[in-house]
Amino acid sequence: MCGIVGAVAKRPIERLLIDGLKKLEYRGYDSAGIAVVDSERQLKRLRVAGKVRELEMVLNAERLQAYMGIAHTRWATHGAPSEQNAHPFVSHDKIALVHNGIIENHTILRKKLLNEGYTFVSETDTETAVHLIHYYFTQSNDLLKAIRAAINELEGAYALGIFSTDYPARIIGVRQGAPLVIGKGQGENFLASDPLALLSVTQQFIYLEDHDIADLTLDSVAIYDQAHQFVEREQHTLSINLDAVERGDYRHYMKKEIMEQPHAIRLCLEGRITKDHVLPALFGPQAETVLAQVEHIQLVACGTSYHAAMVARYWIESLAHIPCSVEVASEFRYRDIAPSKNSLFVTLSQSGETADTLAALRLAKRMDYLSTLVICNVPGSTMMREANLHFLTRAGVEIGVASTKSFTTQLVALLLFAITLCRKRGLNQQLEMKWVEQLEELPRFIQKVLQKDIVITEWAQFFTDKEHALFISRGALYPIALEGALKMKEISYIHAEGYSSGELKHGPLALVDNNMPVIATIPGDGLLEKNSSNLQEVRARGGRLFILTDQVEVFQQEAFADAHIMAMPAVHPLLAPILYTIPLQLLAYHVAILKGTDVDQPRNLAKSVTVE
Repeated sequence: MCGIVGAVAKRPIERLLIDGLKKLEYRGYDSAGIAVVDSERQLKRLRVAGKVRELEMVLNAERLQAYMGIAHTRWATHGAPSEQNAHPFVSHDKIALVHNGIIENHTILRKKLLNEGYTFVSETDTETAVHLIHYYFTQSNDLLKAIRAAINELEGAYALGIFSTDYPARIIGVRQGAPLVIGKGQGENFLASDPLALLSVTQQFIYLEDHDIADLTLDSVAIYDQAHQFVEREQHTLSINLDAVERGDYRHYMKKEIMEQPHAIRLCLEGRITKDHVLPALFGPQAETVLAQVEHIQLVACGTSYHAAMVARYWIESLAHIPCSVEVASEFRYRDIAPSKNSLFVTLSQSGETADTLAALRLAKRMDYLSTLVICNVPGSTMMREANLHFLTRAGVEIGVASTKSFTTQLVALLLFAITLCRKRGLNQQLEMKWVEQLEELPRFIQKVLQKDIVITEWAQFFTDKEHALFISRGALYPIALEGALKMKEISYIHAEGYSSGELKHGPLALVDNNMPVIATIPGDGLLEKNSSNLQEVRARGGRLFILTDQVEVFQQEAFADAHIMAMPAVHPLLAPILYTIPLQLLAYHVAILKGTDVDQPRNLAKSVTVE
């Protein structure tokens, strides 16, 4: 959550900071601020409650010019969204600080600092950090020493960007449990919580490790570890087309990212399958040895990634016949775990920085798991660096808070994983060839579904006055019902629930009446007849049915006379969960448009959840 940008340069940097914040607004957007040191070594700070564009308007009116500064866009944790709770925070007009994460012992630190005569003007945990650094700075007059002393007292997860007016060409960054990267330039250097913020000024990045302190000046970057020793961290070149982070002709990022899914899946598959088989070693050089020993899979994730993991359980157990467990990361890390013998620990995360999932991965590495695997969309992310095995989904930059192409590429990655496990147990070559042929055709199938956008737009009209919706399916599409409901909740603010169709009589049927839309995903698999019976139960109670199916003729009967039916392409059952996700994304999108909600930046949510 939250976004940090900092710069020290020989050119004015205020526009650079604002542009960086705009690219980070997916991380938080309830308030924003900027702090700089002007040509007279005076600290200037501007803050607003609201989005970055409002900060930009204030900045334009002020006509500030500076060559060093830090900026922040916030997702509120401690304290309501307001100007007084917005970052940066300042102590005695000398030290400024921006912060991502949570300082867990802020209450104790606040009491200490109040006793030392410090005044607090916000409700935030962050303000304790800036005053604590100032407190130690008054004792040593050494900024680096003061920061080291202060962070020794901080508990929690945080990334910090700090400067002092005594050093008008120097910024210090600190990482502990929250992402922070350094961008290297010529005669200028930068820091940010995501490289995306800096792509317009550099493609050279250094990913800080936990406990690192980075000291940035115009011409140098010095990094120190927890023992205060100078360390070299690997420099990465990140090549991303800047057009990929713009909306282009689309009204919203979410629509753009939905429409990009055929291309994203092609990239995910590129170099990973041939015309008749899945290539070996997709998950790293150690994968072949590790996977041959696997007797159990433990999948751990959050949110949308958790739904992808639920689908994977069906695939892994039905194809490879390996027991598979799925758990929400925030639950996994706070209970007593008994790992199964030769269990492979698998995490899924779009960002590779999700706080609970990262903590679960670190816990697993201390336990008796065979090995660890991460499936992720961000190269160089913390999880990609810390797991033993890796798979990069190549979904490309995703700005919309509601995950779309990241989810479907995760599903593709997990299907490749299931097939790879299956091969280790004697997969029939003809069967593998059939699966691979279907995977190659998947982008084309998705394109066909995207062409039905006008049908989904018409369906959306029926949802604008609804307060509740029910999504149902069975088998491997049950998690897709959960995902469809999540998307509807996230961006349209309609209360929606996903259920297994077979569970209707165990409670949800009590909610069904003629004001309850019920969305069903029903491919022509072995559960078709069961699903059809469940829908008749809904129809008998007056529920308004919206059916996605490749078996249209089954529902062309009197019992479904007033149901809304959309024909889906007939695909192999393995691909159905991926394909049936697409219209549910579009439905949530069009309902949100009609309701006038903020599609890309829904209230109370942010893209990358880097705090508990």
